[in-house]
Amino acid sequence: MMEAKDCENLLLVQAEFDGELDAAEAATALRHRETCAICSAAYESFEVTRAQLRQGGLYRRTPEQLRRALVAGLGAKPPALTKSAPWWREGASFLIGASLAAGIALLILAPAQQSLIDQVVAGHVRALQPGHLTDIPSTDQHTVKPWFDGRLDFAPPVKDFASVDFPLLGGRLDYIGGRPVAALAYQRGKHLIDLFIWPAKDGAAASLTGMRNGYNVVHWTSGGMTFWAVSDVEPSSLRDFAQLWQSD
Repeated sequence: MMEAKDCENLLLVQAEFDGELDAAEAATALRHRETCAICSAAYESFEVTRAQLRQGGLYRRTPEQLRRALVAGLGAKPPALTKSAPWWREGASFLIGASLAAGIALLILAPAQQSLIDQVVAGHVRALQPGHLTDIPSTDQHTVKPWFDGRLDFAPPVKDFASVDFPLLGGRLDYIGGRPVAALAYQRGKHLIDLFIWPAKDGAAASLTGMRNGYNVVHWTSGGMTFWAVSDVEPSSLRDFAQLWQSD
């Protein structure tokens, strides 16, 4: 028999915290936590535990000497580690030796950024399951864009690049970084590209190129929005896709 201090949704709280729920399930879990003290307390406990683990030494900034040695090995100028500087300087040649460069990129990132990469890659993998790629399947950007009205608290930009072999396939809702986000699906040959979009926390430009679990990731901010493109397409094609978005 379930004790009074228990709730049948506690397992969902763990799944929500780990980013294992799709957008609809995550939204349902969030609404439940708003009215359930037990699940709300459990979620807060998970957050406190994660913060304590990080403060306890599991995550440490790469020592400056090691960081410079690693970057020097790639023949690139090390980025300045300041609060106002971008995570990754545009045009830096960190893709020399794609896998090695991606590993260095993720090594230098802060734990919070590493968590976002995990979440966007997990969201892309979920979308690859049959029936999960789009909520609104359409190659027409003027059909996809208004579909998000009333479903999100922001208006995501939607673009189609079919003329340069990056056709739009549609859009869907997803859940990244503790909030609902827009996800646009594109195609490049036999490869699928997911582009996750949500409002940026500040207006600073930022860029990042990396790899996680065999998937390439490109991140940038523009026009008050943050963008994360994920795909198993070759890195050069994903960078071309990002450049199209930033220059169009």
